[in-house]
Amino acid sequence: MTAGTALQPVILCGGKGTRLWPLSRTLYPKQFIEVSRDRYLFSDVLARCGMITGSQGPMVVCNDEHRFLVAEQLRNSDVAGQVLLEPSGRNTAPAAAVAAMLCEDEDPVMLVMPADHSIPDFAMFAKMVAVGAERAREGGVVCFGVVPDNPETGYGYIRRGSELAPDVYQVDAFVEKPALDTAREYFESGEFYWNSGIFLFRASRYLDELGRHAPQILEACRAAVDGCYRDLDFIRLSAEDFARCPADSIDCAVMERIKGIEVVPMNIEWRDLGSWKSLHDMHPRDESGNSALGDVVLEQSRNCYVRSSGRLVVTLGLEDTTVVETPDAVFVAPHDRLDGMKTVVDRLKAARRPETEAHKTVYRPWGSFESITVDDRFQVKRIVVKPGEVLSLQKHFHRAEHWVVVKGTARIVNGDEEFVLCEDESTYIPLGNVHRLENPGRIPLELIEVQTGSYLGEDDIVRLEDKYKR
Repeated sequence: MTAGTALQPVILCGGKGTRLWPLSRTLYPKQFIEVSRDRYLFSDVLARCGMITGSQGPMVVCNDEHRFLVAEQLRNSDVAGQVLLEPSGRNTAPAAAVAAMLCEDEDPVMLVMPADHSIPDFAMFAKMVAVGAERAREGGVVCFGVVPDNPETGYGYIRRGSELAPDVYQVDAFVEKPALDTAREYFESGEFYWNSGIFLFRASRYLDELGRHAPQILEACRAAVDGCYRDLDFIRLSAEDFARCPADSIDCAVMERIKGIEVVPMNIEWRDLGSWKSLHDMHPRDESGNSALGDVVLEQSRNCYVRSSGRLVVTLGLEDTTVVETPDAVFVAPHDRLDGMKTVVDRLKAARRPETEAHKTVYRPWGSFESITVDDRFQVKRIVVKPGEVLSLQKHFHRAEHWVVVKGTARIVNGDEEFVLCEDESTYIPLGNVHRLENPGRIPLELIEVQTGSYLGEDDIVRLEDKYKR
């Protein structure tokens, strides 16, 4: 491709997926969870990028807390991309702006898309992108409208106008989420599409329109990019400047304010997986209309979505109900009450319930740990360290630790000593001792950690050296 015609995918990965609690948590949001057997939304969007002819490695805009999850999935998918960290959430318009300013190619066509969509037909999606990319290279602003298969009230709509080219129409209007009667009218007319939130435009065109319609966003984003710096494999924006940026969506800041926007219809399976209802809709159902995932037994139950993360879940006589089990929480609600999920999560957060922040298994760049049991003055954890990885050199002021290796080999620093432990061997870390754990082997290291002390919180860590610069 000649300069200026490259296609740059930009993946917006800042959502937290509140409505999919208890599976989705603040530190492990919906784009990284298993939405169905062996399907992860972020992995899917990376695979879709790989199907698009002539596209560059993706630029991922994500929350600082999720940077290592993004980096690991990029590595696992063998995808070379840039990871841009938002110091704070400011919605999609600023995210797209800083991505446009940091594109490596001169004025590429940007394909901006959320990370939490389900689009199983990667090849057909790539064909639709190719149609829209040609229009965008000529200076157009293109959105993608999904041909509806029902009168959905949970999505915004796009009303199409005159045909401009094969599979390309003028946008007459963007319409907010409608009431059911209005949604039926839209569906029956054949002139309306669901607004997918996927856009194509040149970087320069977007920044020009942003400066015209939302200059405060543009100014703050430029300052944040001017102050950006590299941190390992990540690009960090100036937190102070980005905090001054107004929060707004691409739709409200730009798309609804300019003329001449074009829409490419997508007559393919598409779901914005933002609720348990949307997951129920995408999963196969049995003869009674039930969807089940995990260790589930359904008896005399109809039209239920039931999901187990580990324990056996049995239903008897349920109808139109969602049941979701995780190791530390169980959620049960009638389908018609799922709109109240945000209120539930807000109440849990106000009570400072840890179940809103993280799962019992917490992922770190070096591996993971799982809290097995917690009581007054002690906690037991299962720690898994990936081959070749190392935890920070650290100490604690309020707890001592006892480590027992159950699988693999551990290289340990404990005070002034450095030694290797194998399976069934252990060591004691006294309170205040400087220590470090490393896996020098080729298989995952697994150990049991018993903590004792007056305070066992994760913030009782003083890092002296850290490979990951935390």
